[in-house]
Amino acid sequence: MPYILKIMNTREVIKLYDKYVMNTYTRVPISMVKGKGTKLVDLEQNQYLDFFPGWGVSILGHCPPKVVSHIKDQVRKLIHVPNNYYNHLQARLARMLVKISRMKGKVFFCNSGAEANEAAFKLARLYGKGNRYVIVTMNNSFHGRTLACISATGQKKYKKGFEPLVPGFIHVEFNDIRSLKKSLRENPVAVMLELIQGEGGINVAEYDYVMELQRICKQHDILTIVDEVQTGMGRTGKWFAFQHFPGLEPDIITIAKGVAGGLPMGAMIARNEIADCFKPGMHASTFGGG
Repeated sequence: MPYILKIMNTREVIKLYDKYVMNTYTRVPISMVKGKGTKLVDLEQNQYLDFFPGWGVSILGHCPPKVVSHIKDQVRKLIHVPNNYYNHLQARLARMLVKISRMKGKVFFCNSGAEANEAAFKLARLYGKGNRYVIVTMNNSFHGRTLACISATGQKKYKKGFEPLVPGFIHVEFNDIRSLKKSLRENPVAVMLELIQGEGGINVAEYDYVMELQRICKQHDILTIVDEVQTGMGRTGKWFAFQHFPGLEPDIITIAKGVAGGLPMGAMIARNEIADCFKPGMHASTFGGG
């Protein structure tokens, strides 16, 4: 006999949340039950026009027909493939991501932007071979909620209460080359930045600054990591924000949010010679890429 969910109202849902769900989000008192395109419907059948695509996740709208069709088709065949087997769909997606990024590189799949950034941190440290491990990030940046990611994030409000933080991250002023040059005394292995700071207030990187940053990094064998979690997958008019900066060639980019059309997925793309620092067993994600 099929299990039938009891029909609830929003007030009852909120009571369940208060009793059983950790209070880590500020929520609007609405419980959504279905959506299509830009429309959402709540438990009481009120309809909404959604101008907030889930922090950039639902970039194709709610329940895009092609995505829904492919999901239904796949879950009838196979839901999870562990990473000790080959997955032809994952291989094809990796090829597609490398192609649209125009990077001669390889992909690591995971579940979120924070995981993608964590992978970038580990890969950068491997590249430093134990001699260099410091990663330079920007003030007002945001790179995720894990302990390493809040350590990388250049905003104090996300760090409060979680000290001691992960060592090896220093912060410099965004769009300020002199501030970046001062960080060279720490012998960094990488510089990480968002080309459009989202959480920091929609701050856009200046072209001349980015080009000089890249020149300095190349001169000192420092990796350039671009966090494309919020700006990637077409949200700026190109596949990735770095493609608006002619001549910019990141060593590593991280993506997530809309990459899977509403499902949880993250990815890191790294140039081949850097990607090859990873060997079997050095990094993993149980659900990474499906």
